[in-house]
Amino acid sequence: MRTKIKQNQENRGSVLALVVISLVILSTLGVGLLRVAYGVRRQATLLKNETVAMLAAEAGYEKAIFWMSQQQDMLSTLQNRADGTSGTINFQDGYCDYSIEFFTFAGSRPVYKVVSNGHSGAFNRTVSVLVLQAISGWDMGMCRVASGSSSTYPVNFADGEIIDMPLHINKFDDSPDNRDIYIIGSPQFLRSVAMGESRETAGGADKYSSVMALFDGGIYFDQPDSRITDEASVQSKIDRFKESTKNQFRFTPVANAPVKKPNPAVQLEFFVNNSGVGKVRITNNCTVRGYKRNRDYKTWDFRVKPGSGGTKYERYDIYAYHLMSANAVANGDRFVRRIEQTYVTQSIGGVESEPGGQIFVDGNVIIGGNKSRHNGDQIVKGKITVVATGNIWIADSVMVDGPHDANGKPSHNNPNILGLIAQGVIKVVDPGMSDYGYIDNTPVEPKGFTYVPIGRHNSGQSVHKRYLPDPMVVEGAITVGGGGWGAENVKRGWYGDRKEASKPTDNLIVRGTISEAVRGVVGLIGRDGFTKQYYLDERLLEGVLPGDIWLKGKYIPAPAGWNDYRP
Repeated sequence: MRTKIKQNQENRGSVLALVVISLVILSTLGVGLLRVAYGVRRQATLLKNETVAMLAAEAGYEKAIFWMSQQQDMLSTLQNRADGTSGTINFQDGYCDYSIEFFTFAGSRPVYKVVSNGHSGAFNRTVSVLVLQAISGWDMGMCRVASGSSSTYPVNFADGEIIDMPLHINKFDDSPDNRDIYIIGSPQFLRSVAMGESRETAGGADKYSSVMALFDGGIYFDQPDSRITDEASVQSKIDRFKESTKNQFRFTPVANAPVKKPNPAVQLEFFVNNSGVGKVRITNNCTVRGYKRNRDYKTWDFRVKPGSGGTKYERYDIYAYHLMSANAVANGDRFVRRIEQTYVTQSIGGVESEPGGQIFVDGNVIIGGNKSRHNGDQIVKGKITVVATGNIWIADSVMVDGPHDANGKPSHNNPNILGLIAQGVIKVVDPGMSDYGYIDNTPVEPKGFTYVPIGRHNSGQSVHKRYLPDPMVVEGAITVGGGGWGAENVKRGWYGDRKEASKPTDNLIVRGTISEAVRGVVGLIGRDGFTKQYYLDERLLEGVLPGDIWLKGKYIPAPAGWNDYRP
């Protein structure tokens, strides 16, 4: 009996030990699981905080970029210490603070630095980005030409046209909502196309389904508008350009010749001398004999009416011919300078841009003449930008010196570049105007003034019988704040009709960039004017052009300019 009781007691002791051991094991497991759960939860919280901090930093960057896109002139904004260059955004689980500052120049192109710090809990993330104002190939406020004081007409891209430059068209906001790019046949769009409008209408209809195959370089929708239509933005750029131009290259011409519709102008003739030096012959105080049709329906030659916000248009005096003082050399109106003598640098906070030439004209500019050493062509050797508060009239082919690729474009290592900016229009003149009966039959030369031929001379005929080459070539960056780029006196109905070298149309080749508030008429397909062949000069994307003339409403990270990190 004692043996049995003892055995039962031993069994109960073993069970108790097992229970205690089990409780210890379960307690240990429970504590471990609690620690694991706590660790997982803590890790999730930390991961969430770090993610929120990063997203907050990126949100600050996006806010800064959007604010930059709304500024008329970013450099002037920073110089004036305007509000908005820094800010804070609060979120449910964090916040960010951001700042914008000028960083340096890439050639003559400003580079800005955006720093945004995101915060959430104990975590901080920083996004530091170097950004540039985007440069397109061909920006237009609308793909339409002015046809009257308050009316516009669509301009078509057509068969045979080659557009080898990125294209951007601002949103037109028409009703009904039609496609904002107009196409006949199959023009060649070799680069990307950016549209301010959406692909679909508000009702979901696809406006682009029938033409999508034409865009070899792709097409993008809902893009920020170019500021070429903003008069204040253009004015701000021009004001800063004038301030940084040397006094001896700031001109305010006067039209002294007593002719009909006189317009003041400065004539510029670019050439390379026998020693290989790039020069410009400047003739100040020229008088352009203007001509303007008396009714809107007789012409395509309109400009944006100042102060109208781009919604009103007016006929302007087109170029017929021009005169200079008979004593222009003696009285100092005509002189020659090396292009390098026009060079300046823009300085921001002690940081200087690369040097480049600048000429400012408070009036009109004529580019071209008949005294060139290059068979009439204007040859630019150097870096130079010309700004006019009026019109710029192109009176002959204008090309840059130096190496060109097999396709005709300036080679990547070519250091020569030309920029043209006008608050009026930039147009190729009609060389026949000096010979038309409805003008003056022959140029009028009042006492003390001399007719100045442009373009090429029709061999064996009177000196005022002129023509322009086919093809007509312009190599440079063209910015038109008061209208469009194109050709003057293109036929409209029974009126106009340019003098071409090769009927019915010549070729107009642009190697550079174009930015225009509205389209200008270049020609009528198969009838008059020019057929377009436009090519992007990629060098312009690298900041080689003096003057900071770009007006695109978009900022992009510089190459290798994005950096995000834990501070």
